[in-house]
Amino acid sequence: MHQYLFYIGDFPIRSYGLVLSLSIFLATGVGYFFAKLDGRGYEKYLVDIGIIGGSFGLLGARLWDVFFFDWHYYKNHLSEVLNVWQGGMAVQGGLILATISVVIYAKSKKLDVLHLADLLAPAMILGQALGRCANLLNGDAFGAPTGGDFGLLYPSTTLAHRVYGNQPLWPAEVWECQFDIVIFALLLIFRCSNYKKGQCFALYVMLYSVARFFLEYFRGDYNQLVFGMLKSAQMTSVIAFTVALIVFIYFGFKQKRNSET
Repeated sequence: MHQYLFYIGDFPIRSYGLVLSLSIFLATGVGYFFAKLDGRGYEKYLVDIGIIGGSFGLLGARLWDVFFFDWHYYKNHLSEVLNVWQGGMAVQGGLILATISVVIYAKSKKLDVLHLADLLAPAMILGQALGRCANLLNGDAFGAPTGGDFGLLYPSTTLAHRVYGNQPLWPAEVWECQFDIVIFALLLIFRCSNYKKGQCFALYVMLYSVARFFLEYFRGDYNQLVFGMLKSAQMTSVIAFTVALIVFIYFGFKQKRNSET
């Protein structure tokens, strides 16, 4: 695990930033591929979508973490709010702001938002998978102690080590990367079916919410419970899954009814 690849003078080139950037480029490239294959000409918008979605996704992920998880620290250290290399990026916040920004852009270009969402869903989850590799290299989004002599050991320079020391931790971010790749494959399989517009994106939200809900039991970076029941990410996952399930059923019923009419 190398947090710093090399230095340009005194400026460090961090593996976290490099891999995170690659995740955005990869997601944009995969989205371009699906748009090109689709034949509607949406691929000419993909570079803009990648820049807009990636930028606002990073901003949303950071601000979500700052205000919902670490505000007790950052309210006294406002100059460090954008120091993402310190750890603290919430995927769910990133997805929300990225989705909102891309929807606004798509509407300004008069694109079919639901169709675009279905095209980009596999690309988004693949980008998330590589993003979790960045978390592993940076030593954040880490797991809780395993309680045994097995698990990941992080270098002393990482946030995980500062929190738990030399205790072996569950590989939570590695598992999430693996689950994301499985979800990517399931979405590709689903796209081969006769699905209704909007259902692929809804399925993406449902599958990721389920994976994130259960993985939170192994996470060790945040342990606060909402109403003494679930972690905040689990509560968000429950809400997101419920809404996505309703939307999935609604789109199927509505478009089936329209076709019959």
